Amino acid sequence: MTSCVVTGGGRGVGRAIVERLAGDGATVAVLEVDAAALDWATDRPEIVPVLGDAADPEVAARAAAAVPRPLTGWVNNAAVFRDAWLHEDPAAVADLIGRNLHPVLAGTAAALRAGCTAIVNVSSHQAQRAVRGALPYATAKAAIEGLTRAAAVDYGPRGVRVNAVALGSIATERSDTHVAGLSPAAAEHFTREIAALQPLGRMGRASEVAEVVAFLLSDAASFLNGAIIPVDGGRSAQGRDPESAQGRDPEEV
Repeated sequence: MTSCVVTGGGRGVGRAIVERLAGDGATVAVLEVDAAALDWATDRPEIVPVLGDAADPEVAARAAAAVPRPLTGWVNNAAVFRDAWLHEDPAAVADLIGRNLHPVLAGTAAALRAGCTAIVNVSSHQAQRAVRGALPYATAKAAIEGLTRAAAVDYGPRGVRVNAVALGSIATERSDTHVAGLSPAAAEHFTREIAALQPLGRMGRASEVAEVVAFLLSDAASFLNGAIIPVDGGRSAQGRDPESAQGRDPEEV
């Protein structure tokens, strides 16, 4: 792996991906809209900051040009976490869908034009199982998974692999801030809910996502194309049912 681009790479999962790829010896362009999110990358020659909107094709092209060739990996991670109700403001919903989908379109196009051969899109369990009140985000992520499969079919003959990771609940600064703002009782309820939703019984770690992304970009995944890999502790495999034997060990069932 020689050169990569990670959009939204300044914080959380994006930063973990950048750190993982840089640790493998890659030069990584980090496309970020917030300059403050890149304070940690100061004086690190292997990390190249690119400031701007990941949805802007010119900015995406600038990121592609910021690292040496060959460009071997591109990660579309940038996202907007904000919701709107369809019945209240359809235009706001459409805007939020676009703000999550357009960076992936611009990034994938820039990667293809630059000759990149491995692209990973960051999706969510919500692409398949919507969370109430998160219609724009769930819709955008479903579109991103469709784009992943279609791009894999269109560009596979050129030797380009396009895959995605569908994340469950991952511990980041954002989730830490959310939990810190809860009352003790609400925080305990949140922890119980995560344990019920994700069979491994905990939030995922950003570093665990980064490991899967690094694998998908590597030659070890050379025959993986058009795949949506759940990185969710088993959340997508589990069917919650009021008659299930929750709380009992398998030997007791």
